[in-house]
Amino acid sequence: MFDYKLLSALAAVVEQAGFERAAQVLGLSQSAISQRIKLLEARVGQPVLVRATPPAPTEIGRRLLNHVQQVRLLERDLQSLVPALDEEGLPERLRIALNADSLATWWAGAVGTFCAEQHLLLDLVVEDQTVGLKRMRAGEVAACVCASERPVAGARSVLLGAMRYRALANPAFIARHFPDGVRADQLARAPALVFGPDDFLQHRYLASLGVEGGFEHHLCPSSEGFIRLAEAGLGWGLVPELQVREQLERGELVELVADKPIDVPLYWHHWRNGGQLLGLLTEQLVRASGQWLVPLG
Repeated sequence: MFDYKLLSALAAVVEQAGFERAAQVLGLSQSAISQRIKLLEARVGQPVLVRATPPAPTEIGRRLLNHVQQVRLLERDLQSLVPALDEEGLPERLRIALNADSLATWWAGAVGTFCAEQHLLLDLVVEDQTVGLKRMRAGEVAACVCASERPVAGARSVLLGAMRYRALANPAFIARHFPDGVRADQLARAPALVFGPDDFLQHRYLASLGVEGGFEHHLCPSSEGFIRLAEAGLGWGLVPELQVREQLERGELVELVADKPIDVPLYWHHWRNGGQLLGLLTEQLVRASGQWLVPLG
């Protein structure tokens, strides 16, 4: 039988990115957390954590994290049937990975009422839509929003729709860099905006215009900051249409090549044995996402 106090210590260390914060969350001393991790490792016969900054789960650690995530959700179903089991009466916490652009646009509207009705608290981990699935594979989250259709083992994926991006810049930037009109071969020499090293939207856009290879760019790992840089004329970039409708209407941002968007599919991934709560959240997201996301294809 598993000792779930030990598994809770492992989950807290990974979720809180360290022993000190894990101890605070669980109301224990840092030494007690360390002892629980050592005892867990003694019982499984191998390390469950890589002692780095932040600590990272080993392969067996990831399997144990996957297990404890699902147990938490299944326990919630039991507590709804037998309320006496819920001694503390605390709200459920759900750890979810999603991309910054979803967080900045449609996510809050899709889940706000649901979280209030279900007494649910969220721990949101921001990842690029191309790599969010790695958090599930590592056992760090119970669900994620990402661009990959194929789920990890033990999980399923549901298509929510697509986020539509347009290549935009402010009028002064366009006049400065493209006085005779935007040409594809000039785009690589005009500063672009890139969210981070895992963001390849600008690469995809340039490739669709027949431009390959590197290009000048700023790095800006903030969805809101990305828009501010574009408005200030620092560069051009692929921006969620949802986020800049007012700027487009006012002419503060202009599409570089008319009506040439890129649609990025967004899939909701969740554990198959995630209990009723994840099932209800999945239904809510499928219903609500149609208000903001465009149909794929």
